[in-house]
Amino acid sequence: MDEERGGEGALVSENGETERTPEQVRAEIEQTREQLGETVEALAAKTDVKGQAKQAAHEARSAVDDKVTSVKQSVSGSAQDLTRSAQQAAPRSVSGAAAQASRIIRENRPAVIAAGAFAFGILIGRRRSS
Repeated sequence: MDEERGGEGALVSENGETERTPEQVRAEIEQTREQLGETVEALAAKTDVKGQAKQAAHEARSAVDDKVTSVKQSVSGSAQDLTRSAQQAAPRSVSGAAAQASRIIRENRPAVIAAGAFAFGILIGRRRSS
């Protein structure tokens, strides 16, 4: 007998070299095919400019949506604070009311500006969708 079986079904020749069985060669070929397929997919993804642009647009849209939600919550909280402050300090006369409203606006200028910008954005958005 010129060859003997070694571990895991491999053949060992007389000079001590391990030879692969047909099953081992098939398994290696299948593994190489899978690796090649993954490499081709990765290269295709890198060269897919349209797909990359869509992904970037989706990520940007998500970032904008998150920011809008954050601003809405901030403005909503500020508006509630303004309403609460106005209700607590409700004046007794019209001239007192005007003075008090002016004072509240001066004290809460960033919140008032944000609320106005938000309302303006909603109006513009509704006109564009109509």
